[in-house]
Amino acid sequence: MDAALPTATPAILSAPGSLAARCSSPIRLAGERLTVNRDTGEIVERFASSDAPFRVVLLACGNRRASRCQSCSDVYRHDAYALVRAGVAGDAERGVPLDVSSHPRIFATFTAPSFGAVHRRVVRGASALPCRPRASQSACAHDRPLFCPVRHDQNDQAIGQPLCPDCYDYKGAVLWNAHAGALWRRTTIAMTRLLAARVGVPRSEISNLVRLSFVKVAEFQSRGLVHLHVILRLDGPGPRPTAPPKWATSELLAEIVSASVVQTSLRTQRPDGEPFIVRWGVQLDIRPIRAGIEGEGTDTRVAGYLAKYATKAAESAGGADRPLRSPYEIDLLPATDHARSMMATCWALGSLAQYEHLRLRAWAHMLGFRGHFLTKARRYSITFRALRTSRVRYRANLAMIARGLNGVPALAEESTLVIAAFAFAGVGAPGLADLVGHQDGSAP
Repeated sequence: MDAALPTATPAILSAPGSLAARCSSPIRLAGERLTVNRDTGEIVERFASSDAPFRVVLLACGNRRASRCQSCSDVYRHDAYALVRAGVAGDAERGVPLDVSSHPRIFATFTAPSFGAVHRRVVRGASALPCRPRASQSACAHDRPLFCPVRHDQNDQAIGQPLCPDCYDYKGAVLWNAHAGALWRRTTIAMTRLLAARVGVPRSEISNLVRLSFVKVAEFQSRGLVHLHVILRLDGPGPRPTAPPKWATSELLAEIVSASVVQTSLRTQRPDGEPFIVRWGVQLDIRPIRAGIEGEGTDTRVAGYLAKYATKAAESAGGADRPLRSPYEIDLLPATDHARSMMATCWALGSLAQYEHLRLRAWAHMLGFRGHFLTKARRYSITFRALRTSRVRYRANLAMIARGLNGVPALAEESTLVIAAFAFAGVGAPGLADLVGHQDGSAP
């Protein structure tokens, strides 16, 4: 059986450096690519998927979630690290000045408010403390204890689960997740307004003096609520990051961030019409970022910290990593009871007309959160597109070198035109059945 394997298989499925070769769920494409002489219209080169092993071309899925594809998520994490670090340490090769490392920079974590008591891990020094010491009120209205003497281990599945599911405000938690993106947008507006007020200029003119840049990553807490890790930086005016005025300091930036968290809120309604105020939690962590390659709080450590969370989603909080098609799937998921309750709440609220714009059923697997996990200000640093384009060009150069080593003449971009037409042909790496079908001359 081994001798029957086509010799060209490694070129498609396991070529050195091939992203599709390591992808857990590659996309199959069928079609052809023609290289045509621009002047004469002559076909210089033709490649068809029918001539390839299994009669398909494999493309990496590109999924950022580590739970779905470890290989593609590693690529995304490396790109996220390059993007984040370029904004805190500079990257001359990619057009980000190195002196951004001297600009005022802080690392802030924005948390969600409490919607009910949950089990937690409390650590002081090297010792774990009781989860929730006994208080004056020892039981809730449902006669469940409101205290927990357990010193939870770091991997304890109880962490994040409510002490009383009936007391927990699931509707409020889902609505908070759904509005977290809008709350952040209002917070950035408030930061700019407060900065203008401190300087004593109208908000419309503050960009002529100083600009606020940021990159943020959303992380799911064990209780199913997102919190945001954000790097904020002050720059001078202009299309590119320049040195800000001397009065723009990290201390000023930290004060503005603290004030904006207190002042920013968003008003919506609960299903019964009762007002619901969306605001940040009381826990706000702000730390300055130091230049260096080692140590806590350095630009390299912070960039790696944010990139790590860019490949995780609701599954890290006991949820699902793919959309739900019906409410019956919720009970079948390998999720925690708390996550199932949040998904069920999303599905129930999604049927109400007042929440139609939130698309809660489409985002039930994300526990209502519908924002992108990594966003940045335009001037912060490079883009994912630039990084991916650079990788494509690098691989194209390797292909041209390989052509030369094999004696194949190089094709000039100025005199040739590439025409490609590929269609979706399935998902997943071809198996033994596809190989046997190809050997018999039949379609996979």
